[in-house]
Amino acid sequence: MGFRYEIRLSGSGGQGLILMGIILAEAIGIYEGKFVAQTQSYGPEARGGSSKSEVIVSDEEIDYPKAMKLDVLLAMNQKSCDEFSPDLKPEGLLIVDSTFVTQLPIPRAFQIPFTRIAREKFKREVVANIIALGALSQLCPIISPRAVESAVLARVPKGTEKLNRDALKAGMAAAKRAKKEWGQTELPREVPKEDLLDSY
Repeated sequence: MGFRYEIRLSGSGGQGLILMGIILAEAIGIYEGKFVAQTQSYGPEARGGSSKSEVIVSDEEIDYPKAMKLDVLLAMNQKSCDEFSPDLKPEGLLIVDSTFVTQLPIPRAFQIPFTRIAREKFKREVVANIIALGALSQLCPIISPRAVESAVLARVPKGTEKLNRDALKAGMAAAKRAKKEWGQTELPREVPKEDLLDSY
């Protein structure tokens, strides 16, 4: 049995999770040269309904493209955090958007306010998913920041490259600070808003 790594991106419709999954799969498959499978599903209401995107990574051909036991769960709202956290491996990584997720099902989690950073730093909530991708590139050992940046810039609308690159970098900076905080305390805690906004 080869190496297999499972990532689930979850939240509500309209948060850009499907695009996130596509960019992540392209970053890992095209720019990192690994085997990758990406699937998605969303509720009947496109905006506001639940949405998830899964990315499976392997060093050999993937025979089953759905996630079974998650290595990483990104939850952009409380509902998806509650619903999907039981699917995490015991040593799995939980990353939440603390703008919307206030109750943690497990004690160890990275809490980064992606949407709040998007609103306050960029005045555009729509880039919260790109900020989250930047954070993922720092927190997931199998994803390189360079590959994610290349995949993002290949996907975003022409003329928005600087905005998206800045959003990525803000996410990377927030994740680095969150990792540092985690190292200093027994359990990760939410990084102060001012620190995150000033860190890039």
